[in-house]
Amino acid sequence: MEVAHPLATPLTVGGITLRNRAVMVPMARGLAERDGTVSDALCEHYAARARWKTLGLVETEHHYVCPEGQATAGQPSIARDEDVTGLARECEAVHAFDTPVLLQLSHAGSAASERVIRQRAIAPSAVTCPGAKVGHPLPREMDEGDVARVVEAFAQAARRARLAGFDGVEVHAAHGYLLDQFLSPLTNQREDAYGGDLAGRLRITLEVVRAARSELAAGQVLSVRLGACDYMAGGTTVADGVRAAVALARAGADLVSVSGGMCYYSRRDTLEPGWFRDASAPIRVELARLGLDVPVLLAGGIKRPADADALLAGGDCDLAGFGRSILNNPRWPRRLASPCP
Repeated sequence: MEVAHPLATPLTVGGITLRNRAVMVPMARGLAERDGTVSDALCEHYAARARWKTLGLVETEHHYVCPEGQATAGQPSIARDEDVTGLARECEAVHAFDTPVLLQLSHAGSAASERVIRQRAIAPSAVTCPGAKVGHPLPREMDEGDVARVVEAFAQAARRARLAGFDGVEVHAAHGYLLDQFLSPLTNQREDAYGGDLAGRLRITLEVVRAARSELAAGQVLSVRLGACDYMAGGTTVADGVRAAVALARAGADLVSVSGGMCYYSRRDTLEPGWFRDASAPIRVELARLGLDVPVLLAGGIKRPADADALLAGGDCDLAGFGRSILNNPRWPRRLASPCP
């Protein structure tokens, strides 16, 4: 029997069951204290949107895993053990309304603000990102010691998220941040094991996924937000995104959240809801063909429950991510109580 509103159907991801397929996706707000500590304002931001008890899942904005990876002022930290107390408050702000929450882990790489980090930014190669992040100073190319240190930073951040009570973590490998910089041939010119072909460019992200998984408890979710395509000449392709998603699932990812690479989180060539559906749909098909039980989340221009229903019914994704509509109106999740065309 056809489901009238696919968005309203439950889904199990890893060890948690979501009440529906609606996800509040990460959106940076800059509400943390100056030292990255979680603030009352940040907690209230999430509580205001979770209190309707209609979202299936909340994903927090990106938290920096080490000081050199801070993107902007006001970004929350998960780089220190002393952050756990504040992070637990952030988690409880969502759990208080019976809603699961994942914490997004990030390292900005060359997109880190040198004014904020007070040192030269690092990256896979001494090149900057194209597009919106043009203008950043040339970063320092990472050596293998830097790579190992960053992988460990993600692992320790996952441990802190576990201690703080989150239902899992999301590894940020999209939108021109460090792991995406490794993935894209536009920013990765390395000739060692972390460069070259797709397997080399994806290597650090797979290491991060395995390391983070080792620090999570049984049943906790590990998601990867994947820059599945750069949509730029010479960049990653949808075919690369499909291969990357399969490798990530095999490495331990429970969820693949499909977004943009060096185009960041938007596209200029379409206004249709689900901007990255041309990548999410084949990723979903290939994961299913290989028997990998890993749902696919899609965001980008999805504003109405009806938009999400159409994408879910069409096989473009398993979960629908809502961004600006929720950010701009904390009462918007009320609409999910009775989705309509």
